[in-house]
Amino acid sequence: MADMPTPRLGASEFYRRLLAWFDQYGRHDLPWQSPRSAYRVWVSEIMLQQTQVATVIPYFERFMARFPTLESLALAPQDEVLHLWTGLGYYARARNLHKAAQLALEAHNGELPTESVDALVALPGIGRSTAGAIIAQSTGNRAAILDGNVKRSLTRLHAIPGWPGKPAVERTLWALADYYTPSTRLADFTQAMMDFGATLCKRSKPDCTCCPFNDVCLAYAQGEPQRYPESKPKKALPTRCTIMLLLRDSQGRVWLEQRPPSGLWGGLWSLPQFDTHSELNDWLEQHVVSPKRETAMPGFQHTFSHFRLEITPQPVSCDRLSEVREHGVWFDVNHPRELGLAAPVKALLGQLASFTLNLAPGRV
Repeated sequence: MADMPTPRLGASEFYRRLLAWFDQYGRHDLPWQSPRSAYRVWVSEIMLQQTQVATVIPYFERFMARFPTLESLALAPQDEVLHLWTGLGYYARARNLHKAAQLALEAHNGELPTESVDALVALPGIGRSTAGAIIAQSTGNRAAILDGNVKRSLTRLHAIPGWPGKPAVERTLWALADYYTPSTRLADFTQAMMDFGATLCKRSKPDCTCCPFNDVCLAYAQGEPQRYPESKPKKALPTRCTIMLLLRDSQGRVWLEQRPPSGLWGGLWSLPQFDTHSELNDWLEQHVVSPKRETAMPGFQHTFSHFRLEITPQPVSCDRLSEVREHGVWFDVNHPRELGLAAPVKALLGQLASFTLNLAPGRV
């Protein structure tokens, strides 16, 4: 373990302190903890990536009600999976979850291959830390995790410089995570590591005075725990522009088209998009009977992790389409179908409905 700095505590003492804290202050009633199966832990871990526990819980409960088993998820249409994911964001997670379930059904008799981390990471969307969390929490076998909460806690405990996304820093953190991981109470230890970072060693305003490790934490000794971990070097977010066509027929239905399987909003249903009004006009002329352009709606901005999208909604009414188009549907906003919708599209359709769309709330 050449990459590992000198641990601040022996592994057994770290384990003792952390579990004592967890037994008193940890979260013991999360819905995926009872019953705790590999499938339920897996779904929760994927949902919890980039998303807070309070947001995930209602999504998880709805998801489990509809897909109680891996087989039921694998056999479901992708549209239904994406519909139940609408609002959670980062939709590649849902597509990978669905694909991984199908592969597990085909190759592993409908079970997740929890015999090893390597077997799990061979499935789409499962990384090393997620695989460790699934194994530790569902089987009790030893496997380390290194999610964002654990990275933050270990970085502060050892005052490790550098952004944790750098390979050298990540190797150091994995070495520490593996060193501290015990061989007993693995499910509780794994949950404790995540809870500790999420509720006590928080990104902002960590509660250092109540921390069971404040006597050995180097960041606390330096008086600047929030200096760690160092942030990823920032780049200015580029801005892109798009025109979203709100095409309505004589019945008030809105035309939606399904996005390609990969890329932005992959597999979700969206309004037709155009870079310029000239492109929009050409499309209307080619595909629409008697289009009537209406006053443009106010534009708005939707921010992704790597760029900002300036959206201009352009309402157009028409009699009908001049031809049947593949990958498209007329969507009745007052009697909505269960489709996975891109978040800005969901918001725009909600403005048109006579009542609020019965779609799951959540992050955009």
